Amino acid sequence: MRYAFLADIHANLPALEAVLADIDRRGDVDAVFHLGDLVGYGPWPNETVALVRERGIAGVAGNYDSTSAVGHPHCGCRYDDPRQAELSAVSYAWTRARLSEETRRHLAVLPFRLDLRPGGGHVSGPRVLAFHAAPTVNTLYWTEDRPAEFCRRMAALAGARAGDVMVFGHTHVPWRREVDGVLLVNAGSVGRPKDGDWRAGYVIVDAAAGRPVAVEHVRVAYDVERVAEAILERGLPPEFAGQLRAGGGGA
Repeated sequence: MRYAFLADIHANLPALEAVLADIDRRGDVDAVFHLGDLVGYGPWPNETVALVRERGIAGVAGNYDSTSAVGHPHCGCRYDDPRQAELSAVSYAWTRARLSEETRRHLAVLPFRLDLRPGGGHVSGPRVLAFHAAPTVNTLYWTEDRPAEFCRRMAALAGARAGDVMVFGHTHVPWRREVDGVLLVNAGSVGRPKDGDWRAGYVIVDAAAGRPVAVEHVRVAYDVERVAEAILERGLPPEFAGQLRAGGGGA
């Protein structure tokens, strides 16, 4: 089975449209899933959720999704820079004020995790376990430089075994790593990359039975200037436009 995982779309509709078009052109992806943070920072929260629902893309709740849906005091994001924390608060208030009731209801019922069995539920073969950030909470930043002991602890909490795949996002930086036979995959970000590459990112996990799991990180160009213009027109902080063009920096 070839699964496409889309993380951290963040209301960037042109990036999502470009990624879905790329997947459609490939013609060899069996299923598409999202890893949460459908909304936040970008100018099209309702439209993004509507397209995900229209395409029948199942997925999990990101921190921005669950906090926005229940009216939490903040988005659960982490910032070391006071200015970025300030911008985050502006984004969160802007997003919450514009979510339709239909969008809010959809975000509120997203599951915390997905468990996929490429070989079918009738066998006990390797699984693909999908989260937004970690199997504990959807606000934990799991970066590539975490020590092996941390990774083992997360795998144990998820119930992962050797041969399984854990796929997640939240940090907006794509990476892959294997620890004790468990393959760890960060899908990067569709709508707000932070690795210095402005293009939309997603990951394909090929978990066909009987052969090693294959992972392909994919980058797709999109009309970033359309997003930058919409950010300014809709009253979001102009810094967000610059961050998108640069592929990171700040929140």
